Amino acid sequence: MSSVSRIMEFNKQFVEEKQYEAYLTDKFPDKKVAVLTCMDTRLVELLPKALNFKNGDAKFIKNAGAILTQPFGSAMRSILVAVYELGAREVLVIGHHGCGMTNLDAQGMVSKFIEHGIDPLALETLENSGIRMEKFLRGFENPQDGVISSVKLIRKHPLFPKDIPVHGLIIDPETGALEVLVEDYRGE
Repeated sequence: MSSVSRIMEFNKQFVEEKQYEAYLTDKFPDKKVAVLTCMDTRLVELLPKALNFKNGDAKFIKNAGAILTQPFGSAMRSILVAVYELGAREVLVIGHHGCGMTNLDAQGMVSKFIEHGIDPLALETLENSGIRMEKFLRGFENPQDGVISSVKLIRKHPLFPKDIPVHGLIIDPETGALEVLVEDYRGE
Protein backbone atom coordinates (compact mmCIF):
# COMPACT_ATOMS: atom_id res chain seq x y z
CA MET A 1 0.00 0.00 0.00
CA SER A 2 1.36 3.45 -0.91
CA SER A 3 1.82 6.32 1.54
CA VAL A 4 -1.10 8.19 -0.01
CA SER A 5 -3.37 5.13 0.24
CA ARG A 6 -2.49 4.70 3.93
CA ILE A 7 -3.03 8.39 4.57
CA MET A 8 -6.40 8.40 2.82
CA GLU A 9 -7.53 5.29 4.68
CA PHE A 10 -6.64 6.86 8.02
CA ASN A 11 -8.10 10.23 7.04
CA LYS A 12 -11.49 8.75 6.22
CA GLN A 13 -11.72 7.29 9.71
CA PHE A 14 -10.34 10.52 11.26
CA VAL A 15 -13.13 12.57 9.66
CA GLU A 16 -15.89 10.01 10.27
CA GLU A 17 -14.99 9.87 13.96
CA LYS A 18 -14.80 13.70 14.11
CA GLN A 19 -11.32 13.55 15.62
CA TYR A 20 -10.69 16.96 14.03
CA GLU A 21 -12.89 18.61 16.65
CA ALA A 22 -9.97 18.62 19.13
CA TYR A 23 -8.05 20.89 16.74
CA LEU A 24 -10.71 23.45 15.78
CA THR A 25 -9.41 27.01 15.85
CA ASP A 26 -9.28 29.96 13.44
CA LYS A 27 -6.52 31.35 11.23
CA PHE A 28 -5.31 33.97 13.72
CA PRO A 29 -2.51 32.91 16.11
CA ASP A 30 -3.81 33.09 19.68
CA LYS A 31 -0.37 33.91 21.11
CA LYS A 32 0.28 36.37 18.27
CA VAL A 33 3.55 34.68 17.32
CA ALA A 34 5.04 33.58 14.02
CA VAL A 35 7.75 30.91 14.19
CA LEU A 36 10.32 30.30 11.46
CA THR A 37 11.87 26.91 12.14
CA CYS A 38 13.48 23.92 10.51
CA MET A 39 11.57 21.12 8.80
CA ASP A 40 13.44 18.50 10.88
CA THR A 41 11.20 15.57 11.76
CA ARG A 42 12.29 15.66 15.41
CA LEU A 43 10.67 19.09 15.84
CA VAL A 44 7.17 18.32 14.54
CA GLU A 45 5.69 17.62 17.97
CA LEU A 46 8.62 18.46 20.26
CA LEU A 47 8.97 22.15 19.36
CA PRO A 48 5.35 23.20 20.02
CA LYS A 49 5.39 21.24 23.31
CA ALA A 50 8.72 22.83 24.35
CA LEU A 51 7.20 26.28 23.64
CA ASN A 52 3.93 25.43 25.43
CA PHE A 53 2.06 26.04 22.16
CA LYS A 54 -1.04 24.16 21.18
CA ASN A 55 -2.92 24.10 17.89
CA GLY A 56 -3.94 27.65 17.01
CA ASP A 57 -1.33 29.44 19.14
CA ALA A 58 1.23 30.33 16.45
CA LYS A 59 1.96 30.46 12.74
CA PHE A 60 4.69 27.92 11.94
CA ILE A 61 6.79 28.49 8.82
CA LYS A 62 9.18 25.62 8.10
CA ASN A 63 12.06 25.17 5.73
CA ALA A 64 15.49 23.56 5.69
CA GLY A 65 17.52 25.05 8.55
CA ALA A 66 15.15 27.95 9.34
CA ILE A 67 17.24 29.88 6.81
CA LEU A 68 16.03 32.84 4.83
CA THR A 69 18.09 32.65 1.66
CA GLN A 70 16.50 35.61 -0.05
CA PRO A 71 14.61 38.63 1.22
CA PHE A 72 11.72 38.16 -1.22
CA GLY A 73 11.28 34.39 -1.00
CA SER A 74 8.25 32.45 0.17
CA ALA A 75 9.34 32.11 3.81
CA MET A 76 9.76 35.88 4.18
CA ARG A 77 6.42 36.41 2.43
CA SER A 78 4.82 34.06 4.96
CA ILE A 79 6.32 36.05 7.85
CA LEU A 80 5.00 39.31 6.38
CA VAL A 81 1.52 37.79 5.91
CA ALA A 82 1.57 36.49 9.50
CA VAL A 83 2.39 39.98 10.79
CA TYR A 84 0.29 42.21 8.53
CA GLU A 85 -2.73 40.01 7.86
CA LEU A 86 -2.95 37.51 10.70
CA GLY A 87 -1.97 39.53 13.77
CA ALA A 88 1.43 38.12 14.74
CA ARG A 89 3.19 40.62 17.01
CA GLU A 90 6.47 38.74 17.51
CA VAL A 91 8.65 36.47 15.36
CA LEU A 92 10.72 33.58 16.67
CA VAL A 93 13.48 32.09 14.52
CA ILE A 94 14.29 28.69 15.98
CA GLY A 95 17.13 26.52 14.77
CA HIS A 96 18.33 23.29 16.35
CA HIS A 97 21.46 21.40 17.22
CA GLY A 98 22.43 18.64 14.78
CA CYS A 99 20.79 20.36 11.80
CA GLY A 100 21.30 18.79 8.38
CA MET A 101 22.05 22.23 6.94
CA THR A 102 25.28 22.39 8.97
CA ASN A 103 28.13 22.41 6.47
CA LEU A 104 25.80 21.39 3.65
CA ASP A 105 27.82 20.40 0.60
CA ALA A 106 26.18 22.35 -2.23
CA GLN A 107 28.40 20.77 -4.89
CA GLY A 108 27.60 17.34 -3.49
CA MET A 109 23.90 18.10 -3.86
CA VAL A 110 24.43 19.23 -7.45
CA SER A 111 26.12 15.87 -8.10
CA LYS A 112 23.08 14.12 -6.62
CA PHE A 113 20.80 16.14 -8.92
CA ILE A 114 22.72 14.79 -11.90
CA GLU A 115 22.70 11.22 -10.48
CA HIS A 116 18.90 11.48 -10.28
CA GLY A 117 18.57 12.48 -13.92
CA ILE A 118 18.67 16.28 -13.85
CA ASP A 119 20.26 17.43 -17.08
CA PRO A 120 23.58 19.22 -16.42
CA LEU A 121 22.51 21.67 -19.14
CA ALA A 122 19.54 22.69 -16.97
CA LEU A 123 21.93 23.41 -14.09
CA GLU A 124 24.18 25.40 -16.41
CA THR A 125 21.18 27.37 -17.68
CA LEU A 126 20.19 28.20 -14.10
CA GLU A 127 23.72 29.34 -13.28
CA ASN A 128 23.83 31.47 -16.44
CA SER A 129 20.54 33.13 -15.46
CA GLY A 130 21.84 34.13 -12.04
CA ILE A 131 20.78 31.19 -9.88
CA ARG A 132 23.97 30.34 -8.01
CA MET A 133 23.76 26.82 -6.59
CA GLU A 134 26.35 27.66 -3.91
CA LYS A 135 24.07 30.43 -2.63
CA PHE A 136 20.74 28.66 -3.27
CA LEU A 137 21.88 25.54 -1.41
CA ARG A 138 23.93 27.29 1.25
CA GLY A 139 23.86 26.01 4.77
CA PHE A 140 25.83 27.30 7.73
CA GLU A 141 28.85 26.39 9.83
CA ASN A 142 26.69 26.05 12.91
CA PRO A 143 22.95 26.48 13.56
CA GLN A 144 23.53 29.55 15.71
CA ASP A 145 24.97 31.39 12.69
CA GLY A 146 21.95 30.35 10.62
CA VAL A 147 19.50 31.69 13.22
CA ILE A 148 21.34 34.97 13.64
CA SER A 149 21.55 35.44 9.87
CA SER A 150 17.79 34.90 9.49
CA VAL A 151 17.01 37.24 12.40
CA LYS A 152 19.14 39.97 10.81
CA LEU A 153 17.52 39.51 7.40
CA ILE A 154 14.03 39.84 8.89
CA ARG A 155 14.94 42.88 11.00
CA LYS A 156 16.55 44.67 8.04
CA HIS A 157 13.81 43.77 5.56
CA PRO A 158 12.41 46.95 3.97
CA LEU A 159 8.81 45.77 4.46
CA PHE A 160 9.14 44.43 8.01
CA PRO A 161 7.80 46.74 10.75
CA LYS A 162 10.43 48.04 13.16
CA ASP A 163 8.16 47.65 16.19
CA ILE A 164 7.79 43.86 15.85
CA PRO A 165 10.43 41.94 17.86
CA VAL A 166 12.40 39.19 16.13
CA HIS A 167 13.97 36.67 18.51
CA GLY A 168 16.46 33.90 17.78
CA LEU A 169 16.59 30.59 19.63
CA ILE A 170 18.17 27.14 19.38
CA ILE A 171 16.43 23.96 20.54
CA ASP A 172 17.99 20.67 21.52
CA PRO A 173 16.10 18.16 19.31
CA GLU A 174 16.41 15.45 21.94
CA THR A 175 15.46 17.23 25.17
CA GLY A 176 13.55 20.27 23.93
CA ALA A 177 15.82 22.60 25.92
CA LEU A 178 15.79 26.13 24.46
CA GLU A 179 18.63 28.64 24.35
CA VAL A 180 18.00 32.30 23.56
CA LEU A 181 20.49 33.76 21.08
CA VAL A 182 18.72 37.04 20.36
CA GLU A 183 16.07 38.64 22.52
CA ASP A 184 14.79 41.60 20.56
CA TYR A 185 12.66 44.16 22.29
CA ARG A 186 13.73 47.19 20.25
CA GLY A 187 10.24 48.70 20.42
CA GLU A 188 10.05 48.71 24.21
